[in-house]
Amino acid sequence: QSMDSTLHYIHNDSDLSTNSSFSPEEERKSKVQDVVPQALLDQYLSMTDPSRAQTVDTEIAKHCAYSLPGVALTLGRQNWHCLKDTYETLASDMQWKVRRTLAFSIHELAVILGDQLTAGDLVPVFNGFLKDLDEVRIGVLKHLHDFLKLLHVDKRREYLYQLQEFLVTDNSRNWRFRAELAEQLILLLDLYSARDIYDYLRPIAFSLCADKVSSVRWISYKLVSEMVKKLYMASTPTFAVDLMNELVEKFCRCHKWSGRQTFVFICQTISEDDCLPMDQFA
Repeated sequence: QSMDSTLHYIHNDSDLSTNSSFSPEEERKSKVQDVVPQALLDQYLSMTDPSRAQTVDTEIAKHCAYSLPGVALTLGRQNWHCLKDTYETLASDMQWKVRRTLAFSIHELAVILGDQLTAGDLVPVFNGFLKDLDEVRIGVLKHLHDFLKLLHVDKRREYLYQLQEFLVTDNSRNWRFRAELAEQLILLLDLYSARDIYDYLRPIAFSLCADKVSSVRWISYKLVSEMVKKLYMASTPTFAVDLMNELVEKFCRCHKWSGRQTFVFICQTISEDDCLPMDQFA
């Protein structure tokens, strides 16, 4: 019985969402494709209808969001126009669980869509998730490197200014958020120039090295050692020298014992990972 009502639902023209810039006929054409039976796609797209969420299943939007990358992969990037409106509707859903689901998979969708569609349709959604609740932001943060590596260099550099914002969380006790940031920054070192690393990532790394939680600090020592290695191997190693001088000044000569201990641990990591030639280390 429910199947009959569902089939009646998806064949009812009034249930197709309309955009003010299109007539109902044009809107319908924009959702047509030949990869899967059209009725199946119409049924999927109808999941975001608010009336269904209230009467059929309150979790239906979350299921829809979870399946979206799979549907996009099946239809192919040439049929993204069929899913674009549904994706934007889900990305602004009132339930944070729906937005969180999309945040965790946006990097996968970017691979499916390619750089042009990603820049036009996914980057604005990504930017919205960056300002969302921590439960949503963590999805973006966990795959920050995976997403940013797909963007053009100029677009990627724009996010350097926003990385600092990840240090601020709704709950300061959410130390796993900062630990994840440190992990991602290690990966991001490969995407940015020596100057960008020194100007933007270095201050964040130093802040994480002084974190109250030891798990965050330990990952941060690894981050700083990798930073030293990357800057030393750059064409202008002066950044590495400046960084090492700052390590001595900020931590080795720190009036607190914890700062001096941090210096020892960073030295240990640099030594163990062969981040510098021994004469330079000395």
